[in-house]
Amino acid sequence: MTEILTPKVLVVGGGPGGYVAAIRCGQLGLDTVLVEGDRLGGTCLIRGCIPSKALIHAASLYAEMTEAANRPRFGIGLTTPPMLDFGATMAWKDGIVDRLNGGVGGLLRKAKVKTISGWARFSDAKTCSVETADGKVTVRPEHVILATGSKPVELPFLAFGGKVISSTEALSLLEVPKNLVIVGAGYIGLELGIAYRKLGAEVTVVEARSSILPQYDAQLVEPVRRWLKAHRVEVLLNAKALGEEKDGIAIEQTDSGRSILPADRIIVTIGRKAAIDGWGLEAMNLKTSGPFVEVDERCHTSTKNVWAIGDLVGEPMLAHKASAQGEMVAEIIAGKKRRWQPVAIPAVCFTEPEIVSVGIGPADAGPDTISAQFPFAANGRALTMAGSENGGFVRVIAHKDSHRILGIQAVGIHAAELVHHFVTLIEMGAVLEDVSGIIHAHPTLGEATHEASLAALGHALHF
Repeated sequence: MTEILTPKVLVVGGGPGGYVAAIRCGQLGLDTVLVEGDRLGGTCLIRGCIPSKALIHAASLYAEMTEAANRPRFGIGLTTPPMLDFGATMAWKDGIVDRLNGGVGGLLRKAKVKTISGWARFSDAKTCSVETADGKVTVRPEHVILATGSKPVELPFLAFGGKVISSTEALSLLEVPKNLVIVGAGYIGLELGIAYRKLGAEVTVVEARSSILPQYDAQLVEPVRRWLKAHRVEVLLNAKALGEEKDGIAIEQTDSGRSILPADRIIVTIGRKAAIDGWGLEAMNLKTSGPFVEVDERCHTSTKNVWAIGDLVGEPMLAHKASAQGEMVAEIIAGKKRRWQPVAIPAVCFTEPEIVSVGIGPADAGPDTISAQFPFAANGRALTMAGSENGGFVRVIAHKDSHRILGIQAVGIHAAELVHHFVTLIEMGAVLEDVSGIIHAHPTLGEATHEASLAALGHALHF
């Protein structure tokens, strides 16, 4: 017999947008059901942000120990190279994922959210059927929050399967490839490529455009480019992947023609697309905008009481954007007045070194702005962590007359940990004088933000 549920809210998708929306709905006393076809946590927790950062951390430790065996630093050396048990590394990574997955389930139970495991299929905007291990469940809610996320883009001439894999499979390999080719030099591809290079793989990056990390300006990217060159990661720009070959991948470069690159694994990381197929979008009478579901400033779709959040509604495809939208929609359903109006959404790239950007960059800065930067080479904390050697810096962009801060970027060691400082300053409407008047703890990397602001005002103290 089919079980029929009639909750106030149905959330489809248990990723960072969906589960946050469901938890907030529960906290607000709304009867809520969440349907997830895979594991709670979504792409970010299960097969994206969290496992990739675990792999990056382990790879960095291994690389540091390998270097200590070859060339002692800081008076520290190893008499033999470190041993890598990659299976154990992956097991540790999986343990972190499992722990967080269980944590999400616990938070949903605490908020009194009913979770259904199975694939949601809509026959109309307010009727959803789920085939579960215990039978069919039909859900007829008053409100629907769609948080189905995104999936990797597949190239027709490099279909996923065998040695051609997406970022998902790249985080579950059983051994480190001897020869690894990354197709796409965006942040996902370079994060994975750098991690596997540190683990010992020979890595080649194939990029059809003329630069790596095209979403960032050349000055931010330069320290990453230098790291890739110093660690013998071959970067082929203006190069097009043609297809898989028996022993590798065929490519064509503008200046040198066709060639074959050896590859045990080929990771295709050319982007992600909204997951709009297979759950009944066509039956819900929703307007779309290109490949995304169209929403207004409240994340409301064209159909009454149907909401959409996260990757499903467009760029930026970031977990923290999805979570913020999920929280907002839950509060709107509960009767609060909210709308989507962030001043800035931070972006972080966990390459070597890390890159962060909030607000406008140099390309958007006009004649009515001023800009200044402060190098980590002049920052005491960066020096104590050997993080001053890669050309890292903090840059501040502000309005010339009002001195209101419009953008902040950084590249360097642990730069990601500065991003909340950056976004807070922009969201709060801070001016350069605000930052110059704040006493920053010494010695910290955050002092570079203070000094960059002082430099924009014309009187940096330590540079």
